[in-house]
Amino acid sequence: MVIDAKSALETGEMTIQGRLVDASNATLLAKVDDGGDGISCIYKPIAGERPLWDFPHGTLAYREYAAYLISSEAHFEVVPFTLLRNGPYGEGAVQHWIDIDESIDLFELFKMDLPELRKMALFDAVINNTDRKIGHLLPTQDGRIMGCDHGVTFHSDDKLRTVLWQWAGEKLTAQEISLLSNLQELLSADLGSRLDDLLSQGEVRELRRRIATLIDTASFPLPNPAWPSVPWPPF
Repeated sequence: MVIDAKSALETGEMTIQGRLVDASNATLLAKVDDGGDGISCIYKPIAGERPLWDFPHGTLAYREYAAYLISSEAHFEVVPFTLLRNGPYGEGAVQHWIDIDESIDLFELFKMDLPELRKMALFDAVINNTDRKIGHLLPTQDGRIMGCDHGVTFHSDDKLRTVLWQWAGEKLTAQEISLLSNLQELLSADLGSRLDDLLSQGEVRELRRRIATLIDTASFPLPNPAWPSVPWPPF
């Protein structure tokens, strides 16, 4: 019997297919058994995380999952289904593989003024994404734009670093402020307690502060002059 993709990703037996060699941490292409042809996914075991000077070791998978929870629960809908589970190399983040539309030129896409990219930029401001590269954009074959690689997020310092600065300083729409206000309410309920298990107290506190600042200023943030604003290399 074939089971749905989410159930398969949660419980299906995982088989490693290969490794994405350009990634700085162990990033493995895998398939999980769904009773049919299998579901492709990206598996990032905690054991394969390379130590970073500015993020606690062994926390990147939790940040990947925390980013998904905010995307899903607050209806940003910009991160593919992601969970924490055991695989062949221990616990790690597992994310549903997204087949992108190969006809879209990412070097042209990232510069556009598109609602989907604007929502991604707002999401990155919320999670304090320090590594939004061009290659982390996933234009899907049904017209959506999703994003991957959210391991270096939620730092308590202002480390926003992205290629999506088209809206820097622009006023937020009423719909965007409503999205943020809804997220505030979620953080005061179940979502907040779930994030407490994934991030430090200081990181959750700063997450709340960033959201409040976005609502109070009603505008997209400007680059931090004390921090590189664009990741290098940008792709």
